[in-house]
Amino acid sequence: MTAGSTHVTVLLNEAVESLAIKADGVYMDATFGRGGHSRRILGKLNENGRLVAVDRDLYAIAAGAEIKDSRFQLVHRAFGEIAEAADEAGVRDVDGILFDIGVSSPQIDDGERGFSFRHNAPLDMRMDTTQGETAAEWLARAEIKEITEVIRNYGEERFAFQIAKKVVAARLEQPIVTTAQFAAIVRATVRTREPGQDPATRSFQALRFHINQELRQLEIALPQALGLLKPGGRLVVICFHSLEDRIVKNFMRQQSTADDLPKGLPLRADQLPKPKLRLIGKMLKPSVAEIASNPRARSAVMRVAEKL
Repeated sequence: MTAGSTHVTVLLNEAVESLAIKADGVYMDATFGRGGHSRRILGKLNENGRLVAVDRDLYAIAAGAEIKDSRFQLVHRAFGEIAEAADEAGVRDVDGILFDIGVSSPQIDDGERGFSFRHNAPLDMRMDTTQGETAAEWLARAEIKEITEVIRNYGEERFAFQIAKKVVAARLEQPIVTTAQFAAIVRATVRTREPGQDPATRSFQALRFHINQELRQLEIALPQALGLLKPGGRLVVICFHSLEDRIVKNFMRQQSTADDLPKGLPLRADQLPKPKLRLIGKMLKPSVAEIASNPRARSAVMRVAEKL
């Protein structure tokens, strides 16, 4: 198993700086990918520091095997299992956690993974190929209503119902097992699309989100991360889609404000619930220069919070 194509880490300097790294601290990279952030974090730790990285992609695990460092440990798990990963690594309290949500360039560029409509390949889309249902298997059994909901909710595709009907009709003639087959069905159904965007873009994204349960993984990971952080520990999250960023924004906003209570309760100030996070700075996007050198960075958004 090879490590895949080259991946340019987005917001590398900004993300690592936002962790406010202590040289002897303990950190977690919840989405190792190809290790860009992890390598930079290790470079800021002394001999007493420690980094635990997490990834469910076996190609990422293979890439991580190249890091020969006693301070580093890579755990094969989804980031939604970050608490279990920390327990497996023997870590209880950490000084910072970084999430870089979404697919990496090697996952997209490796046609055999089935993530992209630019390659004709098996319609797989699983980040962890050792478990779970492939996109082809799901399309073979899902009903029109379920396919419609997935493509509409995760792809924000206004032609979701029409695509779902075409999928169900097409699979009666032959199984939909390749990316080219699915892309052709979508392209034949979507009547209009934004200039420069392939008609299949939204539907491929929706299938990927669903097969890997990416939004659900994020929803369950953030509270776990909060529980792992020490007071003063930093939570840094990079997202590439508005659905993901909305989850992060709402979580950080809710945790940075006191719990809503009915008006008029006879409570002293010291009895009021305290917020658990403090927002650090504003939402950050890549610079014009970074986007010019790496166009895939254009949709990235980073948010930072500190545990109180």
